[in-house]
Amino acid sequence: MLKKLVLGALAIVVVAGGVAFLNKKAIILYVATLTGRTDVAPNRAIDWDQGPAAASETAADRPPNIIFILVDDLGINDLSTFGGGVAGGRVPTPNIDKLAADGALFTQAYAGNGTCAPSRAMLMTGRYPTRTGFEFTPTPPGMGKIVSMFANDMDRGALPPVDYNRDGAESAVPFQEMGLPGEELTIAEVLKDEGYHTVHIGKWHLGRSAESNPNAQGFDESLLMASGLFLPEDDPDVVNAKLDFDPIDTFLWARMQFAASFNSGDWFEPAGYLTDYWTAESLKVIEANKNRPFFLYLAHWGVHTPLQATKADYEAVGDIEPHRLRVYAAMLHALDRSVGEITAKLEEEGLADNTIIVFSSDNGGAGYIGLPEVNAPYRGWKITLFEGGIRVPMFLKWPARIAAGTQVDSPVAHIDVMPTLAAAAGAALPDGVEIDGRDMLPVATGTGTISHPDDALFWQSGYYHVVRAGNWKLQVDGRQKKSWLFDLANDPTEQTNLAETRADKLAELQGLLDKHHAGAVAPLYPYTIESPVAIDKTAADMVAPGDEYVWWPN
Repeated sequence: MLKKLVLGALAIVVVAGGVAFLNKKAIILYVATLTGRTDVAPNRAIDWDQGPAAASETAADRPPNIIFILVDDLGINDLSTFGGGVAGGRVPTPNIDKLAADGALFTQAYAGNGTCAPSRAMLMTGRYPTRTGFEFTPTPPGMGKIVSMFANDMDRGALPPVDYNRDGAESAVPFQEMGLPGEELTIAEVLKDEGYHTVHIGKWHLGRSAESNPNAQGFDESLLMASGLFLPEDDPDVVNAKLDFDPIDTFLWARMQFAASFNSGDWFEPAGYLTDYWTAESLKVIEANKNRPFFLYLAHWGVHTPLQATKADYEAVGDIEPHRLRVYAAMLHALDRSVGEITAKLEEEGLADNTIIVFSSDNGGAGYIGLPEVNAPYRGWKITLFEGGIRVPMFLKWPARIAAGTQVDSPVAHIDVMPTLAAAAGAALPDGVEIDGRDMLPVATGTGTISHPDDALFWQSGYYHVVRAGNWKLQVDGRQKKSWLFDLANDPTEQTNLAETRADKLAELQGLLDKHHAGAVAPLYPYTIESPVAIDKTAADMVAPGDEYVWWPN
């Protein structure tokens, strides 16, 4: 007797007590949905800690409030600030543009890494992975194996297959423990010691153990993105865009849930579309803390995959093709609205003049979403260290100290955020801790400059090492034994590799890399996957012989 059962994406047939599997990929996806699932309770209201009913001094006389808005995977060409904008400029970002215009715009700002978690660690600590060991983005159990298998089942032309590091996966610590070590000091801890009330809302990705969760790392309160759906997949108000050419997207749809957690408690459903929910709760935090100095770290999930937008935002951006670009544009539209609501609330509460707002993205736009213009005119994507992977927006607004319309052309990076915010609050940097970042306030206020040791900034992921020193940039892919050397002053989009013609500069920058990595601490956990990433093609494109790529271990 045949009995057909349909379980989600999995179709199985039970025959005489045995199971015949009809679709290997569907089976794997179904198993993925069953592993790592957590019960999610209905939404519950957050009881935010309430500050004083009245202020003991005026807002102007207190240390500045600080709001750090970090978005995820935003391409620098997504913002109309830089003359671009989604869909050829059809979807402007007026609120983000105004934020940039009202303070200091850093024209050469860099993420700490080409993927999210290492960048976030550098933002929090001001330290390179060579000191912290936080080098790779934590991935859930099974992700490396499933993503590598799916990737190798897809036809990407001349791109080599993905390598799965089984030994590394089996020897790694549990996913929940892949976090920032407790002995590392974060900007939240520094500000808390100065009397700030500290609040985290949104993504964390720096661990969930007792020593690495947000509360353990200096935040009085934390409303955590517990999983990764913006809305349930079947919500009547959602528009989804699945990417059948991206194995990461396939895994996320199988594993992600719609869930939040408060102060490491049980999971519950957010009260609406994630971007709007985080924003609404941020407004409550501002209201609750208007009479005392506060630090709000609002870490949005947009525009990271899975691509999901509300129907209202989908309609608002107009008739854009392809469908995934329209959903992506709608997600950015929601982020821009969030920035507008935050700035309006500060004005309403009389806090705008003495509140610092920092805006940035954790890395460049992702090539795996199949949208070729997100990082234009720069080459590369997230999961590379070409300019497209690490060039990010960085705006710093502080009306009390920074003049509107300020433009800073000096190179800065995420490691500089921590010492900058500490200096703004009048806080000393922690004793006995080597901080790699430098204070950006002198150059933003026009009172000084910013200078990194050897005039150099560094990036790394395993054997892929990069340095920018002055206007020269060297990338070294240790697996391919290949180097790219660029003169960014004359070639800011990295078109002409000078590695063979400028041996002097190649040796000079290689010496800086060797110096930087001398005595470096080991990574906290091994990489589990090695991915070839095309530099000039998205994941939706076929890679041709001769197309350049980098190897990315994570």
